[in-house]
Amino acid sequence: MTFSIVGRCFDPPMLGVAIASSSPAVAARCAHARAGTGAVATQNITDPALGPKILASLGDGAPAAVALGQALRATAFADYRQVLAIGPGGAPAVHTGVHALGKAASACGGDCAAAGNLLARGEIPAAMVDAFESARGHFGERLLDALRAALAQGGEAGPVRSAGLLIVREVSWPIVDLRVDWSEADPIAALDAIWRIYAPQIEDYVQRALRPGAAPAFGVPGDL
Repeated sequence: MTFSIVGRCFDPPMLGVAIASSSPAVAARCAHARAGTGAVATQNITDPALGPKILASLGDGAPAAVALGQALRATAFADYRQVLAIGPGGAPAVHTGVHALGKAASACGGDCAAAGNLLARGEIPAAMVDAFESARGHFGERLLDALRAALAQGGEAGPVRSAGLLIVREVSWPIVDLRVDWSEADPIAALDAIWRIYAPQIEDYVQRALRPGAAPAFGVPGDL
């Protein structure tokens, strides 16, 4: 019921998750990222607690496969989980338990990993990786390209209802945390529309936090 991608870029260093699902508010439960540390997607029959555990291990310097394995060994229900993890360097890692729902698949690239369950086609994660790796432009745009590629390949076996985009950079908070928690139409298109509005303002919001006296105005009525 979910497909996602975790990825990174190096100029500037960023980590992030893009995710979509037939379930409501998927990004609220399944997308996890920490600046300078890693990005994790926890899906299928979801255990959101796995995200912070994996990020803690990545923060201690563990490779993604080690961090993922440690978290799964500490739970009694690893066979029900599908989890993706990537750190600031090294290979990404994916786990798909034997109780993953429907058609489940995954694929890894050099700087990303994609996976899904209840998929329309098993080739979808590979198409997501290809889209991310071949895309140009902002890191967020590349992650969204992966979601678009999944949808173009058929997406889930059922309708997609929610989507999200989470990106971290050098600051301690996410520079992007956009969500469409429910849409009867196309949540990925709705997420893309929000991204188009938000992306030009990312640096403004960072500057307002770090150097408010030099930050640009909001450009709204009453803002002098």
